[in-house]
Amino acid sequence: MHGAEPGVLLDGSDDLIALAQSREPQDRERLLMAVVALCEKTSADPDTGARAREMIDQIFMALVGQTETEVRRRLAERIADVDWAPKALVNILALDEIEIARPIITQSPLLADADLIRLMVEATLEHQIEVARRPNIDKSVVEIILQRNEPSTLAALAHNETAQFPPDGLSRLVDSARRLPVLRAPLSRHPKLTEALGVRLYAWVGEALRTAVAQRFRLDEKALAAAIDAAVQDARSQRPSPTLNPPDAPPEQAAAEENLIEKLAAAGQLKSGYLLRALREGRLSLFQAALARLGGLDLRDVRRAMDSERPELLALACVAAGLDRGVFSALLTRVRELNGGRPGGGEAGLARCLAVYAHPAASAADNFRRALVR
Repeated sequence: MHGAEPGVLLDGSDDLIALAQSREPQDRERLLMAVVALCEKTSADPDTGARAREMIDQIFMALVGQTETEVRRRLAERIADVDWAPKALVNILALDEIEIARPIITQSPLLADADLIRLMVEATLEHQIEVARRPNIDKSVVEIILQRNEPSTLAALAHNETAQFPPDGLSRLVDSARRLPVLRAPLSRHPKLTEALGVRLYAWVGEALRTAVAQRFRLDEKALAAAIDAAVQDARSQRPSPTLNPPDAPPEQAAAEENLIEKLAAAGQLKSGYLLRALREGRLSLFQAALARLGGLDLRDVRRAMDSERPELLALACVAAGLDRGVFSALLTRVRELNGGRPGGGEAGLARCLAVYAHPAASAADNFRRALVR
């Protein structure tokens, strides 16, 4: 602590120095909590210099990296709802083990919408569920949750009565209740459910929930019968309903995904197997970003190729990215599931794709670019 300003440390600074020199876990915890108290006092003291505050933040960050899991958990609980904690520390704890991260994600006023979106992109499913449960989450965060379409996070969102929905957000969530029964009960009680959405939901729920929905909105019996008839007719129909292409990822999500891909690449952890992982998780835009980076391609070109009727373009991109021929067929099937049936081409297109693998991998990226403009 060379250069510390007078008055930066609390009374008993010699004790703090002694604790800093100790390597005992309990002394590390005592020191960390002493710095917490110091930081709290600093926040209430307008005369404390900016240099002193910066020094305290640095001490905080250095100590957290040396503390055990249980200590970090207690620290997270201590600073979860304060506005004076170092923002960098809050973000580190939000990405920590879920028992540590949970109070930070659900309570911290220092987590901005961009931070929450980053958690949705980079963190585990347990972290994402806590984001969906967070009170008063913004519509930009809700949009990411809806686009990810993960059942557990959708269920958490359905229970979140304070979430701010984009204009069609609640309607999309009600539509998801058709295939996800876990959404039906919380949506039937949701304060933002409208009568029109209640009629739609009525057709998909069980008898008990139908009674609750009908009583809540005093629904017209003819409207209810029409909703049920429509659901029955749709269930009997053998024609698959058309699937629209998913919308482009919002700018915040796209930026976070590209940042994640660059970090993985810089750490030497971005491999062709990551493409399959992204698709298994239903993260199509993340797959596109990873494919572009691995293949040395323009992301916009990758998106054009995936929306075309020529699946061999996707195959060329995958060859450039180093993806093995043996997994391409399964990859193409999953891409079509997530991308509204595109790229097209059917079985004949798959044969053209597999033929692509007969060409040298070194020229795949150039061949991709030339083929795209034809």
